[in-house]
Amino acid sequence: MDFEQLSWLHGKPQGSGVLKAAPEDFVVVEDLGFAPDGEGEHLLVRIQKKGCNTRFVADALAKYLKVPAREVSAAGQKDKYAVTEQWLCVRLPGKEMPDLSGFALEGCQVLEYARHKRKLRTGALKGNAFTLVLRNITQREEMEQRLEAVKTAGVPNYFGPQRFGRGGSNLIQARVWAQNNAPLRDRNKRSFALSAARSALFNQLVSERLKKTDFNQVVDGDALQLAGRGSWFVATQDELPMLQQRVDDHELLITAALPGSGEWGTAREALENEQRAIAGETDLQALLVREKVDAARRAMLMYPQEMRWQWLDDATVEVSFWLPAGSFATSVVRELITTSGDYADIAE
Repeated sequence: MDFEQLSWLHGKPQGSGVLKAAPEDFVVVEDLGFAPDGEGEHLLVRIQKKGCNTRFVADALAKYLKVPAREVSAAGQKDKYAVTEQWLCVRLPGKEMPDLSGFALEGCQVLEYARHKRKLRTGALKGNAFTLVLRNITQREEMEQRLEAVKTAGVPNYFGPQRFGRGGSNLIQARVWAQNNAPLRDRNKRSFALSAARSALFNQLVSERLKKTDFNQVVDGDALQLAGRGSWFVATQDELPMLQQRVDDHELLITAALPGSGEWGTAREALENEQRAIAGETDLQALLVREKVDAARRAMLMYPQEMRWQWLDDATVEVSFWLPAGSFATSVVRELITTSGDYADIAE
């Protein structure tokens, strides 16, 4: 399902605007949720970059420190056309503390570095703080109303277009693979295709549920997640009133399936609803099962934290908020304005 065809939580915006007129209009600061240990065989390096992607900087850092590129890791990819801060991790066993004052790369600056005991792995971050400047806003009053609505009621936790590749290329490759059973040769392309397939099914599940007026009403067999936690449990009929209150208080979040191999996690009425919502996507479901991609759960809605905004002029607003790891700023912007262009180069 195309990103622009997915259901809106607050209705499709009537006003339009421009996202990322300049790199400085999209600022991301990574939040690992922990500080470096100060000792260990790894080196954590906090960088600020503009005009270069994460892998490019990681490869340059590996070259400077004279280690293989595979020894440099990151918790996540940050996009190129933006101003971003993130941590890189370099394994330096048995080596003295390096001096990074001579590391020079256009658009990149080392902010700090320290020793750490463990490798920084993909996804090992708490979240990201975003500061976005949206320009050429055509309907300021509507925008103000939508900002208030998003702050209060959240947004759909959709995977953004960048998950599917430029022009949806990752999802296209997944569909071809699913139909002809001819695996992609490149390991990274296979991984991107499988991720896109599972993400597309999740988005469709959420979109279908949002079409119901009682979409955030807990039903028998729903899988509920504690806010800020990855664990979940299944709702039973006699618990529904109590659980509904906790959902209304944002203490619990209703989840949707990340389909794959094994049990999806829901039961009874909720499971039937999910199976019905993506019944037409048998090829993608079969691909994920065949490739042994484990099924999982993901919150259906997300609530931007520390959300605030200020108008720089009548048609320009600066919006800041914090999102947990794996959530997309583009899914927040989508509920605020209609934008033009391809989001595919905006990292999650």
